Amino acid sequence: MRHFRFPPQLFRLVLLTLAIVGAYLVARTLLTPQSFGEYGWYRGSALAEIASRTPVFAGKKACAECHADIAQKMAQSEHKTFSCEACHGANREHAMDHDVVPAKVPDSYCLRCHEGNPSRPSWIKQIVVKDHYGEKCSDCHLPHQPTQSP
Repeated sequence: MRHFRFPPQLFRLVLLTLAIVGAYLVARTLLTPQSFGEYGWYRGSALAEIASRTPVFAGKKACAECHADIAQKMAQSEHKTFSCEACHGANREHAMDHDVVPAKVPDSYCLRCHEGNPSRPSWIKQIVVKDHYGEKCSDCHLPHQPTQSP
């Protein structure tokens, strides 16, 4: 009767596979948060963590309370669907305390959306910066009513 022996390469491969699977199971046990799976494939305590954060955005209504004239201009322009904070940044502190001065918006913010890019939809007006006139967008365009001149 002939005795069967595993080749040494196969034995090492099985040991390596068992080591990898074992390391994965240990890591999964140690690194999985306690509340994971409470609400499906999510960490249950994430909801409480997110809710406990201090909001940083004031919202369009808060801006319109003091800046009604600008809100009316915006309502009649192509930018009417934008939040004020899309360009001006998070301004909850300014809305709560008017002594806090919001950051000045540089003209380069316009280029985030309007610099020529073939992947953008054609209904967004785009420019090629080096071919466009003027050094600042606000020299020729009103940001809150971009189709009108200053």
